[in-house]
Amino acid sequence: MNWHIQGGRILTERGLETADLSVTGGIVSELRAAHASTIDADGLLVLPGIVDIHGDGFERQIMPRPGVRFDTALALKDTDRQLVANGVTTAFHGVTVSWEPGLRSLDAAKQLIGAVCDLRDSFGCDTRLHLRWETFALDQMAQVARWLSLSPRPIIAVNDHTTGSVLNGTIARKIGQMAERSGLSREQYMTLLGQIWSRRAEVEIAIGKLAATARANGNVLLAHDEASPEERIYFRALGAKASEFPLTLETAKAARQMGEDVILGAPNVVRGGSHNGALNATEAVRAGLCTVLTSDYHYPSPLHAAFRLSSPDAGDFPSIWNLVSANPARVAGLDDRGSLVAGRRADLILVDAGDPEHPRVVATMVHGQIVYSSGLSRTDRRSARRSRVDKVS
Repeated sequence: MNWHIQGGRILTERGLETADLSVTGGIVSELRAAHASTIDADGLLVLPGIVDIHGDGFERQIMPRPGVRFDTALALKDTDRQLVANGVTTAFHGVTVSWEPGLRSLDAAKQLIGAVCDLRDSFGCDTRLHLRWETFALDQMAQVARWLSLSPRPIIAVNDHTTGSVLNGTIARKIGQMAERSGLSREQYMTLLGQIWSRRAEVEIAIGKLAATARANGNVLLAHDEASPEERIYFRALGAKASEFPLTLETAKAARQMGEDVILGAPNVVRGGSHNGALNATEAVRAGLCTVLTSDYHYPSPLHAAFRLSSPDAGDFPSIWNLVSANPARVAGLDDRGSLVAGRRADLILVDAGDPEHPRVVATMVHGQIVYSSGLSRTDRRSARRSRVDKVS
């Protein structure tokens, strides 16, 4: 279906401008298509859809409580509804492949990835994979390498939550939570952790092999939780194009000094700080040390973080919105979305920002299809006797 969106404030590089926007064949067009349906966007913001390159909120749909598991397809379908209702038009599900049993095991990843591949065409959101390989998951690496050839190509991130657990770093206090997630007692988990740690001499070689596979295959490679500028240099040499959740300010600075992207969590902005003592994302954005915000574990946060950081009438609103749309699209290698210019995919959202503290997505469009609508067909708020969607001959 073709669309003509009229009367809304459309986000451009110059800011929000009241104008019309046409969609033809799922693509933003300079010309109004014949036989288009008109959307009355009066009073609404028309923004590029949110691109979420790191989100594992779906895990809570699968296992809302430790040991309480729901059908994977049911969980993913519910996740899809959450995504589009919160303005996310492209999502990379962060699938952790760990040495742990349970929720983040290889078997769980196989089930999840299979379900995503089977259901992908039925989702409203353009749903993709972000493989989070735990570097001590040595026996699982061969399968991860095979998954890199899936289409569309997954993002691959290198994660090490094991070293911190053993050396009493930032992860050690989560041992109880991690044991519950694995279905083990704390004692059983610590025994398994000790066995895994004994193979640490093999890890660096494995990282190099998987990074080489990703480079040869054209996958976007990210490094997660880099703890120092030296680690940024190491992973940069392996082809990791961005620093994802760097643990120190110095690491973020080392990435930005080289023109690299730094990825932090939008919930950090919405909550006013990190839940685990990491970098303050708001301060990092203000200092130019964060270029991408992701949902991390909370799908409403990218939308709300952007409005916490700026307001529609502020001069920096376009650059702030880029944190959740154009910039993550660039990092993911998706040059067909992220801005509302002719020739790009019509991935966009209509937002009611009448209450800037709680902006509301009125409609979400993915590749020219309305996949979510709440109030779009109701009488205009200014009491005009017309619906928001009407057929044009």
